[in-house]
Amino acid sequence: MSQHDTQPGGEQDQYQQIDMDPGVIMERLDSWLDGAVRLVPNIVVALLVLALFYGLAVMVRRMVLAHARRRERENLGEVLGGFVKWAMVLLGFLLAATIVIPSLKPGDLIAGLGVSSVAIGFAFKDILQNWLAGLLILLRQPFNIRDQIEVNGHEGTVERIETRATIIKTHDGRRIVIPNSDIYTNAVLVKTAYEQRRSQYDVGIGYEDDIDRACELLVRAVAKVEGVSQEQGVQALPWDLAASWVTIRVRWWTDSQQGSVTQTHARVVKTIKQTLDQANVDMPGETRLCLLQRQDDAGEASTNAGD
Repeated sequence: MSQHDTQPGGEQDQYQQIDMDPGVIMERLDSWLDGAVRLVPNIVVALLVLALFYGLAVMVRRMVLAHARRRERENLGEVLGGFVKWAMVLLGFLLAATIVIPSLKPGDLIAGLGVSSVAIGFAFKDILQNWLAGLLILLRQPFNIRDQIEVNGHEGTVERIETRATIIKTHDGRRIVIPNSDIYTNAVLVKTAYEQRRSQYDVGIGYEDDIDRACELLVRAVAKVEGVSQEQGVQALPWDLAASWVTIRVRWWTDSQQGSVTQTHARVVKTIKQTLDQANVDMPGETRLCLLQRQDDAGEASTNAGD
């Protein structure tokens, strides 16, 4: 048989044959084991470096938090401290990886992280947006912890500012979690930004009553109410000529806390009512005129009017 005839069959046998030589397998396992043994010192050094960076990160976080507490900005210290901590841990991991694998370049890792960070940014856009908004809120301080604010129809006392949301306790004892991005991009009413806050109440008197006398009585009476500021004074201003009464707007100042505002408002309304009653000043209600039309048998219409 010629060589040409035997070549196809030999090639087919060679393709179908699987090399199960134990010597080759043992040789490869031995080479892998030798490589792992040679990497043991590098792995130990890498773990020490990672542990060192982790310890430094924890220490730096505590220093940032302590500094923030001295300045009464604990929330900002927690956010910045956590960011610095994990940034240092990531740096330590990159150095440890280059020690274990010397051929690995930190620039390649950073470039890979840069590409992957774009995908992560799209996937966690809302989380990153809230985190950045929370950081800007803590840095710029439009309001502080224990301030009473109103945002998007929600009103209450700020309990804490976290990386994702701001926690507010409402005046009726409920908790609201508002995303930081909503707070940063919407108008926020800070009701306790200043020590004092003005309130007002409208009361109507009859057209036949003396406006100047009524205003003077209201100013003197409201000024004596508990909780009303004596420094800012009280105002009673003729404000509107309604259909059935003259509107007088009473203004006064109180402490800016919601509890003080509410309690003082109730006392002022009670005082206004008692003062006008004692002075025989009329507080008329709404008057309506009704017209009734009747058609008689002759087709003539008669109209009756009544109050």
